[in-house]
Amino acid sequence: MLLLSLAGYLIGTRRALFIAGQGARLNSLPGYHGLYVALWMLVPALVVMTAWMLLEPQWADGILTDKLAAITQAMAPHEIKLLLSDIKAAARGDIASQELDAALQAMAADYAQWRQLSRLIMLTVLSLLVAAGFFVARQRISPDLRARSLVERVAKWIMILASAIAILTTVGIVFSLLLETLRFFGKVPLLDFLFGLKWSPQTALRSDQVGASGAFGMIPLFAGTLLITLIAMCVALPVGLFSAIYMSEYAGPRLRALVKPALEILAGIPTVVYGFFAALTVAPFFRDSGEALGLSVSSESALAAGAVMGIMIIPFISSLSDDVMNAVPQTLRDGSYALGATKSETILQVVIPAALPGIIGSVLLATRPGRQPDRQSLECRDHRHRADRHPVGGGSGVRQRQDPGRLRLGPDAVHHHALPQRPGLESGPQVSGKI
Repeated sequence: MLLLSLAGYLIGTRRALFIAGQGARLNSLPGYHGLYVALWMLVPALVVMTAWMLLEPQWADGILTDKLAAITQAMAPHEIKLLLSDIKAAARGDIASQELDAALQAMAADYAQWRQLSRLIMLTVLSLLVAAGFFVARQRISPDLRARSLVERVAKWIMILASAIAILTTVGIVFSLLLETLRFFGKVPLLDFLFGLKWSPQTALRSDQVGASGAFGMIPLFAGTLLITLIAMCVALPVGLFSAIYMSEYAGPRLRALVKPALEILAGIPTVVYGFFAALTVAPFFRDSGEALGLSVSSESALAAGAVMGIMIIPFISSLSDDVMNAVPQTLRDGSYALGATKSETILQVVIPAALPGIIGSVLLATRPGRQPDRQSLECRDHRHRADRHPVGGGSGVRQRQDPGRLRLGPDAVHHHALPQRPGLESGPQVSGKI
């Protein structure tokens, strides 16, 4: 469908160019006419395909359930679901959880034929829709066609649909969690959950199985989470903060242009990759290292989890802290240099105290569970101080910073801007070094 829509776009564009070449003045650009044809080919087919893929499995399952009505009368609901799953697995060629007899295997073969026939019918219908959309849209191409307004209207509704899907998905997740929470607290008392000292969520499907009742105290989970977070902070905070200081205060434009995107790429790695790396590499490393030292270290220790979590959030802390320190006005640094402070003293006594709220915010965002930190709340400071950081005429996007070694005050400047003397103090350049 996408390839045919691309071909329709090219044909529609060439058709519009041909009409324009005959001396007619098009209402819209030729590209909009091509998009008009492509949308006519793609959108109806996508709507039908989506509806078909949502309804066709239910139709096939309904037929299969009716066929099994005589067999499943004496079965429990979960047994019926397990039998349907085994028949579907056999129809796909997968391994079933139980051996199926000849009658059930025949039903599985019939189910596979139904699905295959449904796919063939769907492909036929979609092909006819794509062809019909192409011919209808191509015939409508004319100088008076308002292709741009029509295409933009469709694009607007597509974006509204995407936004609605995102909102409905969030609402569905909230309701799903709420319902499951109500079911959970219907079986586990709230006080036992909040103040229990044991966590062993090993329950059984039936009462005669081992582990029919579990322990669901949250205090061990809270304690383990805090311990892992503490270990992660011991790893991530110094490395992330020092790298942010280097990138913000010492690194040149070329090195910064290479390191900054690399950190952004590291920040985009999925957390499941880090978990896989921790389970296969880091945990065995800590276990073998502990055995070499005569210590008993478990593969599921908090040390391995905390170390990998610290590595995972280093890019967040480093990148966000770098943005916050870049948002500190250059005038504060220049004032510190003018008072005789070195670069390291300026960083320690001026830049870090000014950026401390943002650095703490970056740490909190990096350790926030459930989602990756966004940078909108921190980057607003950079927009607020952009005029101060980038003077007029320096529109290269690289911060123009004055080297303290090049800062020289002439005699006239010292004469006109000398510090006032207070009674009881000896004359001379006695500067405390504090701003």
